[in-house]
Amino acid sequence: MENLEFDKSMFTPVSQEEKAFEKNIRPSVGYWSDAWRRLKSNKVALISLIIIIALVILSIVVPIVSPFKYDSQNLALKDLGPNKTNFFGTDKLGRDLFVRVMMGARYSLVIGGAAAIINLFIGVIYGGISGFFGGKIDNIMMRIVDCLYSIPTTIYVVIIMAVLKDTAFDKTGILSIILALSISYWVGMARIVRGDILQLKQQEFVLAAKTLGASKKRILFRHLIPNCMGSIIVTMTLLIPQAIFTEAFLSFIGLGLNAPLASLGTLCNDAMPAIYTNPYQLFFPAAMICLIILSFNMLGDGLTEALDPKHQR
Repeated sequence: MENLEFDKSMFTPVSQEEKAFEKNIRPSVGYWSDAWRRLKSNKVALISLIIIIALVILSIVVPIVSPFKYDSQNLALKDLGPNKTNFFGTDKLGRDLFVRVMMGARYSLVIGGAAAIINLFIGVIYGGISGFFGGKIDNIMMRIVDCLYSIPTTIYVVIIMAVLKDTAFDKTGILSIILALSISYWVGMARIVRGDILQLKQQEFVLAAKTLGASKKRILFRHLIPNCMGSIIVTMTLLIPQAIFTEAFLSFIGLGLNAPLASLGTLCNDAMPAIYTNPYQLFFPAAMICLIILSFNMLGDGLTEALDPKHQR
C-alpha cells in the first residue's frame, strides 16, 4: 500500500477566538442547585422556611435567656393579660405563657422531627425492598401495609399511649409519643417509595449497574433510593406537621407529656377551663400550632415544585 502524504497547508490551527467559543458560557447547574433556585423563586415556601428556622431558634433560645422559668409558679401574677413583661400573659398558676409556649413548641418540634426521621428509615427501607424485589415479596409486604392502613391511625396511637404512659419505660411521655407515631406513620412513606422504585428500576442506569455486576443491595441503596430523594424529602416535610398535630391532639385529651413538661397540646388543654374569662391562654398555643403546621405544609408544597419540575404551575 502506498504511503499517503497529507498536505499540511490543508490544515489550519484553531485560533484563540475559536477555542474560547467552545467554552461553556453558563456553568453547569446540578440538581440540588437548580432545586434551590426554584425554591427561592417561590416566595411563600421561602417565607415558610424562614418562619420554621426562626421558631426553632426561638424555642431553643427563649427558655434559656428568659428571666422566667417555664415551670416556676407565682400566684401573685396569675391570669395576667399580655403586657410588656409577660408578652403572652400568665396562666392560672402565674407561669409566663411566652416561655411556656416556646418550650411547648420545642417539645412539639422535637417529637414531630424525631417521629418523621424514624418513619423515614422504616418507610424508605420497607418500600424500597418491596418495590425492588416485586413479585410475591411485594404482594405480601403491601398486603401488610394495606392491613395497617385500614385501621385508623388515631386508634392504635391512643392504645399504645395508654399502655406505655406513666410506666417505668417512659416517665416523661416523650418516648411513648415518638414510639406511637413511629409505629403508625411509616406506611405512607413506604407506599410512595415503592411507587418510585417500581418506575426507576426499569430505567437504563439500573440495567447498566446490573451488567457491571453491582449487587442488589448496592443497586437499591446507591442507585434507586438516592433518585427518590425528592419524593422522600417532600413526604418527610409533610409528615412532621401530621405528627405535631397528632401529638397536640394526644396531649389535649390527656395522653401527652407528663407534668411539669408541657407541649402545645397540653397548654391548650390547660387553657380550656378559662376559655371565656382568659381566652388569650388558649389563643397563643393554638396559634403556634397553626403557624407550625401551616409553615410546614407551605414548605412541602414549595419543595414539591422545586424537586420535581413536572409539578410546576
